[in-house]
Amino acid sequence: MTDVTAKLSLPVMMPAQAQKHVTHNEALELLDLIVQLTLESDQAAIAPPSPQEGQSWGIGVGATGVWAGRDGMIASWRGGGWLFVNPAEGWTAWCKSDLTLKVYSGGSWQPLAALAP
Repeated sequence: MTDVTAKLSLPVMMPAQAQKHVTHNEALELLDLIVQLTLESDQAAIAPPSPQEGQSWGIGVGATGVWAGRDGMIASWRGGGWLFVNPAEGWTAWCKSDLTLKVYSGGSWQPLAALAP
């Protein structure tokens, strides 16, 4: 049995696991981030100085500082720290910086309209 779900990589509780609430809360945090995903920007390279709880950014190429080495990931400010998640092909997000619905495709966030046949 694997310790994460196949599609969203949510942690699962294992038999005889101690502190099951930790695993459960981690899964809830990930769901809260992924479901109805809203990005402040999809190409951010520098972490904002004063993020608000629950805000998320798509990290662009050449990220620096605390986001260095996290290019292409989603960074979300949760509980006083950064939670990083790798987006999967087909995820959708509302991008606040350009008021566009985007789809993660081919390793980057693309406007939904650009993917239509």
